[in-house]
Amino acid sequence: MAAELLIYTVVHGSVYALLAVGFSLIFGVARILNMAHAAFCVLAAYIMYNLVSPVLGIELGTLPAIIISIVAVTLLGMLAYRFVIDRVREHHGAVLLITIALAIFMEQALTMRFLNTPASVDYFISGYTIIAGVKILNDYLMILGITAVLIIAVHLFLSKTKMGIAVRAVANDTEVANLMGISPSRILLITMAITTALAAIAGVLVAPTGLFHTPATWGNWLLVIMVIVVIGGLGSIKGSIVGAAVVAFVEALCIYDPLKLFGSGAAYLMSTFVLLAMVIVLIARPAGLFGTLFEEEKL
Repeated sequence: MAAELLIYTVVHGSVYALLAVGFSLIFGVARILNMAHAAFCVLAAYIMYNLVSPVLGIELGTLPAIIISIVAVTLLGMLAYRFVIDRVREHHGAVLLITIALAIFMEQALTMRFLNTPASVDYFISGYTIIAGVKILNDYLMILGITAVLIIAVHLFLSKTKMGIAVRAVANDTEVANLMGISPSRILLITMAITTALAAIAGVLVAPTGLFHTPATWGNWLLVIMVIVVIGGLGSIKGSIVGAAVVAFVEALCIYDPLKLFGSGAAYLMSTFVLLAMVIVLIARPAGLFGTLFEEEKL
């Protein structure tokens, strides 16, 4: 049971962390609450499903479909930022409403096209591996490896590259960064591209698991992302990773119910216990585990 709890926490937590890191990154740099972040994730899954399934008669190979899905969603995110979000970026309420509207538009477009068809594709890698007596799908191990590499890559990008340092400079003080010759508009557009790409990658990775039951699934995923970043501290990359682990562990406890406290009903209380974990963290630390209540930047 302990091995199953750990495996669920690590695998699902890695996907949650990938999504939450992107959400925190765009907020930390641009102070944008991108409510369409999870919708981009679901959109990427459905685009890939469209390309590999016989629905449109295209039936591309898996790798070309993955690449096209990620590139298409990333470009859409950049266009949305450049022509819509950037124009109202200083008005946080307007950004919130616009990104919600964008998410609903994507949901309804997908619903019109697919109705309630799940965005389900075949597993990328067949078979399973036994670890600590537990069967783990090889596809899940691949997801874990890719998400770990991407999260490390984001950390190295922010801490070791000139572009990453420019991103951190804009996050700390836009005006000072501008005086130093850094173009905030360019940096924010690049940041939006990175975060949307992370969401798209998460979408294509999760698509074979069947977790995207309908286009409206983005709402559930957004709730999970919001809980994660609130637990970890809004804008904190490290907090997003820790928050993802906390949420995934709470979900694992609900699914497996090791103490048999709720019989078969624990899984139905999953959202309740996840939100309860968030409330407990906020009571102890109102800014989240790694938050600073905005007195200093968090990237």
